[in-house]
Amino acid sequence: MNRLNKRGLVRTGIVLSLFSAIFSACGIKEKQKKPVTLTIWHVYGGQTDSPLNDMIEEFNDTVGAEQGIKLQVTVVSNTNNIHDAVLRAANDEPGASELPDTFISYPKTILAMPDSEILVDYRDYFSEEELSSYIPSFLEEGTIEDRLVSFPIAKSTEIMFIDKTLFDRFSDATGAKLEQLDTWEGLFALSEDYYQWTDEQTPEIEGDGKTFFVHDYHFNYFQVGTESMGESFFKNEELSYGEKFNKAWEPYAEAAIQGGVWLNEGYATEPLRTGNAVVSVASSASVLYYEDIVTYEDNRSEKIEVIARPVPCFENGSRMVMQRGAGFCTVKSTTQKEEAAAEFLKWLTEPENNVRFVTQVGYMPVTENAFDILPDALEKLEDPKYKSLYEAFIETQNSYEFYTPPQLDTYLELETSFEENVRSSLRQANKSWQEGEKDTGLLAVEALEHLKAAMTK
Repeated sequence: MNRLNKRGLVRTGIVLSLFSAIFSACGIKEKQKKPVTLTIWHVYGGQTDSPLNDMIEEFNDTVGAEQGIKLQVTVVSNTNNIHDAVLRAANDEPGASELPDTFISYPKTILAMPDSEILVDYRDYFSEEELSSYIPSFLEEGTIEDRLVSFPIAKSTEIMFIDKTLFDRFSDATGAKLEQLDTWEGLFALSEDYYQWTDEQTPEIEGDGKTFFVHDYHFNYFQVGTESMGESFFKNEELSYGEKFNKAWEPYAEAAIQGGVWLNEGYATEPLRTGNAVVSVASSASVLYYEDIVTYEDNRSEKIEVIARPVPCFENGSRMVMQRGAGFCTVKSTTQKEEAAAEFLKWLTEPENNVRFVTQVGYMPVTENAFDILPDALEKLEDPKYKSLYEAFIETQNSYEFYTPPQLDTYLELETSFEENVRSSLRQANKSWQEGEKDTGLLAVEALEHLKAAMTK
């Protein structure tokens, strides 16, 4: 080949390289003009006031803008509503919404889906080195059939919230002590006392005492309580109803029958907001919904102090508490969308970002490094309610064992049925008590038999 031909080939190569670079740049610009858009359903706050929405907006303006990713929040609701919406969509029910690209979910929702294979396995997008920085038990909870399909971004536990203003009023009149709330036996005894004390405030009206205690999930009370006393709550994917279950049942049922325990539907935050209860056990994330003002049924309002403490335990049981907190699921679609979802989760769980997020919603961070910087972040909290929560949180982490429910095919069905039937059985027993049947022990036994019969239907 002569020198002239070589020069021609070189020039041709240069021209082709220039064209390639130009087209590549055009492709990048085109990608930036048309970012990958991901739709999201989540539970953190309200549609117009959500810490996660704020984090998503920050991501969209920074990393998302750089990488051509845009997250669009289409639903902010509670876990029950999203659970129902996900199952309706997964089952192609008439009128159901289409599944979003990503959504918050508990393992029980995934187990109830007709086919969890429609969800991304995050191990395809996170290296083992990346995953090693996360708390192992948090990853394990989101692993279904050896696939990591629910990715942790924040974890919570159950915490006891107290309207200290009302409690102090009760304490001044009766001598009740906060320390009595350290055990379930003490809490239920106070529940009975409170109902009687409030009933006595209006002697002209019989039977108008008020509820003292509300639990968000009665199923959790029995499950964790039974396990904490060394007995399995489940047997062959059914409930065992053993000796320790009965020990948990007796004080709870008798207090409920005498009006001290809230048996209506809904979340524990509602009766505290209206002064219809003094103490609740709920997810630590419920701190978002506990307000500093109570509005009573007669429309009077009062500023209150809400404090947090670890959940009670049984006098002869170990300190055990439910591990809670959903994870993000991503629906299989395109590689581009799936990678984009993973990039967002990596950004949100970076230690500094994760701590900023979790301290706004009452959760624990999900990586070891985030836990290391958590104490410094807590010192900056200004809201006394959040400071009290994290003091209870830290005490819980230091002295309680976290309980994770088993992944049973029947778990969701058992939970749903139990919640409905336990309240119904005790409401009927309370009605009998109000009508003059005062043998609460006998009523408690009858209510348990009614519950067992209802659970077998």
